[in-house]
Amino acid sequence: MGSQSNPCITFNGNAREAMEFYREVFGGELELGTVADFGSPDSPNADKVMHSRLDTPAGYTLMGWDFPDDRPGHPPYQAGNNVAVFLGGDNGELRDYFEKLSAGGTVTLPLEQQVWGDEAGSLVDQFGISWMFNITAQRH
Repeated sequence: MGSQSNPCITFNGNAREAMEFYREVFGGELELGTVADFGSPDSPNADKVMHSRLDTPAGYTLMGWDFPDDRPGHPPYQAGNNVAVFLGGDNGELRDYFEKLSAGGTVTLPLEQQVWGDEAGSLVDQFGISWMFNITAQRH
């Protein structure tokens, strides 16, 4: 199989809600396990998501978890803008994903043709996650 790289998004207690939303947007199979599921049922964070993975029909894999606020020495959760999930290709389905992800969020760049000829856009979804899109123009 080799190796692969998948985004793993950290959430501040709403990973289940976010990952279920992404399943609605992209379809696919969602695997989700809580802290309790992984052997700590008495933890104050027992109901928080320790691991989730969404494998979509389009071949995307998104992973997510809730921030571990009970680890000594762990820096506090801080939503950041240093990572974005990038979706690109020539698939028209990307327009539908853009529309669905923007619901309840903020479009930071409308999905439209750019100077390089492709359609591109970006948004921050309702969970504070940045998404970037590039739909390749049909070249002749």
